Amino acid sequence: VLQDLPEVTPEITQGFSKYHTMYRTHLPGAGVFQCSITGLSFKVKSAVTITYRYATWTRHLSKADQEMWVPAGPLFHIEVQPGVVQAVHLPHFICLAEEVDTSLCSIAHFKSGKMTLERPTRLIAFSAVLENPSFSLLGVLWRRLRSTLNSLPIHSLVLIFQQLSAANTTLHLYLIPDDNSVKQAIEKQEINWNSKLIPKPPPFSPLFFGCVYRVTSTNSVVIMPEAHLPFCYKSPKEQQLFVEIYIRNMAEEIGLLMTDTRNDTVVWRASLRSGDINPPACVSKTLSGAAFMKKHKTELCSRMRQLSTILLHLRDANVINSDEEEEVQSQDTSQKKNRVLLELAEKKGLEAQEKLYLVLQMKDPYLITDLE
Repeated sequence: VLQDLPEVTPEITQGFSKYHTMYRTHLPGAGVFQCSITGLSFKVKSAVTITYRYATWTRHLSKADQEMWVPAGPLFHIEVQPGVVQAVHLPHFICLAEEVDTSLCSIAHFKSGKMTLERPTRLIAFSAVLENPSFSLLGVLWRRLRSTLNSLPIHSLVLIFQQLSAANTTLHLYLIPDDNSVKQAIEKQEINWNSKLIPKPPPFSPLFFGCVYRVTSTNSVVIMPEAHLPFCYKSPKEQQLFVEIYIRNMAEEIGLLMTDTRNDTVVWRASLRSGDINPPACVSKTLSGAAFMKKHKTELCSRMRQLSTILLHLRDANVINSDEEEEVQSQDTSQKKNRVLLELAEKKGLEAQEKLYLVLQMKDPYLITDLE
């Protein structure tokens, strides 16, 4: 069961490097609060500002340590005034419902290049709780036992993107652990490739690192480079594995399946309908973004969420600059902020509106579907 905690939406800024996205959360007083973007949660005894960002396991975990430990969630760099945080909830993607050995779980601290390990105070469905923490680089690790290499059950996601600038229908299908840092890295890459997310459910049950899963279709499609996807953890800064699915003639409905190659058990199934797919770019580069913004401007002003994330993606794509971002954020209500952003995209032309449309499809696909 997901924790039902009050959510806070952080401010998002660029760090010292363009690759470091910083999150800053202002917690109003004592209580337990969860970041709406990262899933990171804090129990605090008074009002406080916390700054954090994702870090990279492969950069900090030595080769020897990688032989012994497997990342079980994102790695975070956290900065906060000492003594205010009573507990931190670090997200993990291990499925505890499968009766795994929880004694194999540790929380890693990295200070001055050295790793120390600490037992979590308690382990709950989607996070490891550490009380009275000291902050540095923190993340959840799981002890790697040779006998259990393929028996660690992982909550996972299947992400499907349509490349809008490719001929006919070209899809990218990813199989990843349910790790927000990895998911966000893929979204950012796919936005740069001019792709849109096609939301589909996750696998039926937990998957296993080290296993290979086969992607097939009920219709005639081309899957490249091959139909097999090894399930593993790759750092957000690494190129994630995906298969490309090419559909020459889109039928009314195409079934996609994923099976465990060890026993041919179906672990995921989805239907791809013609309504999920945009017309190919070669047929119509269209005004889809501009037309959508114009038609639904009033609704978007009142219902558009995750504005900080949307602005970050637009800045990364060179659609807006920092002064324009500041102009949007300076408005005193969310409706005014949304209106200023929409008008800014309108002034910049069709390409800017198309990019904003793609970002909205990525960050709030259900809003787009509802409006369409």
